[in-house]
Amino acid sequence: MPIADVCLITEGSYPYVAGGVSTWTHDLLLSQPQLKFHIVALSPPTGHFEPKYQLPPNVVSLTDLRLQILPDGVDYLPHRQSEELFKALELPLLNLHHRASLKGLHTIIEALKQPKEPLGRRVLLNSKDAWNMLVRMYLQTMSESSFLNYFWSWRGTLAAFYSVLLAELPSARLYHALCTGYAGLFLARAHMETGQPCMITEHGIYTNERRIEVTSADWLDDARGVNLNIQKPRYDRDLKDYWIDSFVGYSKLAYQCCAKIITLYEGNQELQLLDGADANKLMVIPNGIDYAKYASVGRAQHDRPTIALIGRVVPIKDVKTYLNACALLKNKIPQLSALVMGPTDEDPGYYQECVALASRLGLDGVVTFTGKVKLMDHLSTIDVAVLTSISEAQPLVILEAGAAGIPTVATDVGACREMLLGRSNEMPPLGPGGAVVSLSDPEEVSNALYRLLSDRSYYEQCSKAIQQRVERYYQLNEQVETYRGVYEDLLCLGTALNNT
Repeated sequence: MPIADVCLITEGSYPYVAGGVSTWTHDLLLSQPQLKFHIVALSPPTGHFEPKYQLPPNVVSLTDLRLQILPDGVDYLPHRQSEELFKALELPLLNLHHRASLKGLHTIIEALKQPKEPLGRRVLLNSKDAWNMLVRMYLQTMSESSFLNYFWSWRGTLAAFYSVLLAELPSARLYHALCTGYAGLFLARAHMETGQPCMITEHGIYTNERRIEVTSADWLDDARGVNLNIQKPRYDRDLKDYWIDSFVGYSKLAYQCCAKIITLYEGNQELQLLDGADANKLMVIPNGIDYAKYASVGRAQHDRPTIALIGRVVPIKDVKTYLNACALLKNKIPQLSALVMGPTDEDPGYYQECVALASRLGLDGVVTFTGKVKLMDHLSTIDVAVLTSISEAQPLVILEAGAAGIPTVATDVGACREMLLGRSNEMPPLGPGGAVVSLSDPEEVSNALYRLLSDRSYYEQCSKAIQQRVERYYQLNEQVETYRGVYEDLLCLGTALNNT
């Protein structure tokens, strides 16, 4: 396997899932043709994955890593050797939830290397000593919770953890993860085993997104409920906290190993600091787009006022709030056309729920689920873009639509407020490029859309403002040059370290 300049680590995205982060990743690869990339793609344990992107020529190799999938490994270890293995693993595994450190991760990695026999599911999850460690960890940390639920949570988190640590580690001069989580854990492992420089780019804050998912997960319901207060006593923590603490621990490991911790806007840095990032390593590189390409889109005549939610049909995009807003808006604008433009295959169950909701709301003939499309082919007939997401980073669709003069109505998440209303230091102020609305509020979304669609003067002001803001602050060439400089600096750092 050739040694890459950069090992790019993705999780649940490129090249198998279409979306904003994957498009950003593909553009990054294309924009750095002077570098050779190896991609490590972390994916769920089940499902059939087909690439949604054609890998550029500078991607020299691809590793698929299925989380929670472990080799069987040796049937058993000699008693004393097995006892020593789990004794070495137990404390650093416990500390992952509260005092995660690279030193603890190093202890785990070295312990897994000690047996001469290959380790896998049989020893690490199914052996008697694994069971004994499970029971001890339960009694120390979660004894008030359901043991059965703890058992499955323990197996799920550790299976994913071990799958990352036992996977093949590709050689590279620099390791770059595109989120924390399991990708961040892989990054930390790479740093510990190779000593090469590492960096991370966070679009959304992984721990924040997992908190949203975990707190709404019915299968993790605990009689005591969930409490996200990080100051509560350790003995009062429940299974939802167990999962959240795991992800926070992985974030801390990723931050500790990085020379650069990059995000898309300043608001994310507050959350990074709360999760243990070093302020001296933080850096903001905003997303940029090919402004001239999208600005060249002309406005085509169309018979119906048209709005579009541009994004994947998944719960985090809160498509249901959009549909409810469409139902309210239809009462004021009967000829409304509402599009849902994005892949529908990532969460088929949720997609079917959205289709059923649209029908119940009487939106047949109003709402169209287009599936994945080429956005450029549709921008000329979209009047307003909509994002009702409960979590975003810096959505490219706001910039792409904005460059074409299309305002957006978006929830107050991520960098949406900054993009639509302007930065605090914007001089001269350009004015609103759309509207920012509250989470899960169909009426507020509907009202914002109605104003844009019914007040031509206001619409033109927003259209001009967002187009000028994208041109001034969000050009792709600046993003490309900044990343080129970061890569060059860290590759030189790695060369210097290898020569010492």
